[in-house]
Amino acid sequence: MSLELSEAQRAIVALWQRVNTSLSAYHKLVTHFGSAHAALHASSHAWQQLHIHSSHVKRHQEAHTSAFIDEVQDALNKEQYRLLFIDDAAYPRQLKQIYDPPPVLFYKGNVERLHQPQLAIVGSRKPSTHAQKTTFDMAQYLAQAGYVITSGLAVGVDIRAHLGALAQHEPQYQGRTVGVMGTGINVCYPSHHDRLVKQIVESGGVVISELLPNAPPNKHTFPRRNRLVAGLAQATIVTEAACKSGSLITARLSNEQGKQVFAVPSHIDNVNAEGCHHLIREGATLIYHPQHIIEDLQTQYHPPQAVTRQAAVPTAVVATTTPPAVALPTTDTHVPEHLTALYAHIDWHGQDLDALVVATELAPPTLIGLLMELELLGMIQTQGGRYSRV
Repeated sequence: MSLELSEAQRAIVALWQRVNTSLSAYHKLVTHFGSAHAALHASSHAWQQLHIHSSHVKRHQEAHTSAFIDEVQDALNKEQYRLLFIDDAAYPRQLKQIYDPPPVLFYKGNVERLHQPQLAIVGSRKPSTHAQKTTFDMAQYLAQAGYVITSGLAVGVDIRAHLGALAQHEPQYQGRTVGVMGTGINVCYPSHHDRLVKQIVESGGVVISELLPNAPPNKHTFPRRNRLVAGLAQATIVTEAACKSGSLITARLSNEQGKQVFAVPSHIDNVNAEGCHHLIREGATLIYHPQHIIEDLQTQYHPPQAVTRQAAVPTAVVATTTPPAVALPTTDTHVPEHLTALYAHIDWHGQDLDALVVATELAPPTLIGLLMELELLGMIQTQGGRYSRV
């Protein structure tokens, strides 16, 4: 994660700019030519033969990317944002598992949040007062339970999710949120959300974008953002949403990725909650307390951390009969058999991915998948691209 871009990294950013962040065009070019550098040096005719969109071919013919790369490098030098490339050890492993991972991520803040267990909370841009409080309380509760809350920085439910995660008084719970932008990393939409972005970054959270700097909001960029929200999280929670809400896209993508979807019910005449009721009808898990989420997920993953006290029960999401508080279990130290050999190679000082590839003789994709399992089990941690025991 050096601030100085290598030649290969400059080529990736340049190609990403020439195809205007088109995932299909980028992957088609890199697959055909073998690398971003080779694709940049291919002829326009060769691009046309691959049926690359004419606007991308025209941009390639003009090849005015050096100024853009210089601007990116200058922004990196001024620490206005940072970059993560898909081959970096610090690139979020769970995103590598989705169908179309972005080749580069722009980010501000604490990149370690991307590697910690995350839950997506999404919903309406015009939530009811009750849904706003439900969202805030759920996010606060789950953050205190050790999860990082991921959402899309949109008005409505997204903001309440981020603010709930940030509403922590104890240092160990602060900054547990990831904001995924549907604009360039230096563009806030709406503009007054710049205060929220600043609060997230300064508290120890992180905001990310796959789009080019200065990219404005667009109706096509928000579904792209939603796939990253779903891809980063272990599960998606919909607190209130209409049937045509973009949050249902996030829920669908989460389901397609084999992850659990949770939905909060409401009155049957609440039009703004029809999306949640539809999700429940289609198989989403009905919840009315965040503890339900923790209990369901602990059958798939170990809790992200053991807490010393029970998180405060959010009043907005408790039904007329509050379920009894359930103490969060401590981390199980038993290593599953298929992870034993890898775990034996991991020490307390930390090793990077390349060292573990040499030590284990495992292919990087296989190794990354196994490391993610160990991390989700709470047995290892990642700091600065190095894996160590907890």
